[in-house]
Amino acid sequence: MKNYSLYKIIILLVTAIAINGCTEAYPLVTNRFEDVLIVEANFTNELKKQEVKLTKSARFEDDDYLPESGAEVFISDDAGNKYNFSEDSDRYVSDIEFQAVPNVKYQLHINTKDGRSFASSPEMLTTITPMQSVVAAIEQKDDINGVGIRVNSFDPTATSTYYRFEYEETYKVVAPKWLPIKLVWNGGPTFESNSADTKTCYGSNKSVGFMLLNTNKLKEDRVDYRIRFISDQDYIITHRYSILVRQYVESLAAYSYYNTLNKTAVSGGTITSPLQPGLLLGNLKSTNGNAKISGYFDVCSVSTERIYFNWEDLFPGKFPPPYAVDCTQFCYAEEPNNPVPCTHCCSYMEDLPLGKITYFSGDGNSNLKTFWVDAPCGDCTKIASNIKPPFWVD
Repeated sequence: MKNYSLYKIIILLVTAIAINGCTEAYPLVTNRFEDVLIVEANFTNELKKQEVKLTKSARFEDDDYLPESGAEVFISDDAGNKYNFSEDSDRYVSDIEFQAVPNVKYQLHINTKDGRSFASSPEMLTTITPMQSVVAAIEQKDDINGVGIRVNSFDPTATSTYYRFEYEETYKVVAPKWLPIKLVWNGGPTFESNSADTKTCYGSNKSVGFMLLNTNKLKEDRVDYRIRFISDQDYIITHRYSILVRQYVESLAAYSYYNTLNKTAVSGGTITSPLQPGLLLGNLKSTNGNAKISGYFDVCSVSTERIYFNWEDLFPGKFPPPYAVDCTQFCYAEEPNNPVPCTHCCSYMEDLPLGKITYFSGDGNSNLKTFWVDAPCGDCTKIASNIKPPFWVD
């Protein structure tokens, strides 16, 4: 499945334009191709090395993007400063740390190696509005019990108005059937020591799409936004969970741009009935010809906050959610490939289907039952990473 990142949404638009007028079911293969430079540039008030991502348009059926390499990239301001960027892997990174400051106009400049030149319109930093809190509490959504994670903030000047949110979540995974020994098959069953590194892992996810909020119709410029809902049956909150939230204050133009991209992604029918009569334009344009460019140079303030919670913090005394996979122990009867519940003694068989069942659960004593579970039940690295994140606090 293709995620609707900024890049993929723009590719969707470009493809839709190329096949405009098609009314029958159409395979997701591009017959006509639009050469478009796609820009992802989020310049904030954080003091850090800023980043700009440049990619070439590709056919919709392509699985990966094509980086635009060899370009000259820099940001200038109306005070005469110039901040150069250098190519680093699939993006361009500023040579020094710097930040957007109020009441200064900034422009992004791009000169490609094939002679095309582009520049953004002058943009100013939006109102700086820190988040007041990120709170996790028991809530219901569509009759489902779970945890709602809400962002709260307030701008007494009522000049923020347009908000965009992102999150990165991280959670602890503990293999429920981990044991210090395991059974491997090397022409026959062999007991080996099991590494402790396969017992505790950490999974992570990032938000997808653009989460937007407009406070225009509210009496106050006050945010109470549920950025995430997690069912109480979702294993990611079984032990310890953390979420890093970013709140961006956007200009009206940036908000409108992201909102249009959101509508494009949600519509499901853009391949056969494109929403746009032409390429969705941002605040970038060619300065030496008619070369096409899409994306947005976003100069916005950002506020970040990370919170943690344990299952017991919100659901004391309650059973945690089921694991990511079914960890019911089973063994094999005398009939080949016939798993049965472990209610009586049975033994491993030479024709054990190792492609499906790969992990042993037991004490290694051949006089006792030999139980089997799916691999992630005894080895968390099958579904997560055993590298503890540097920010993690237990």
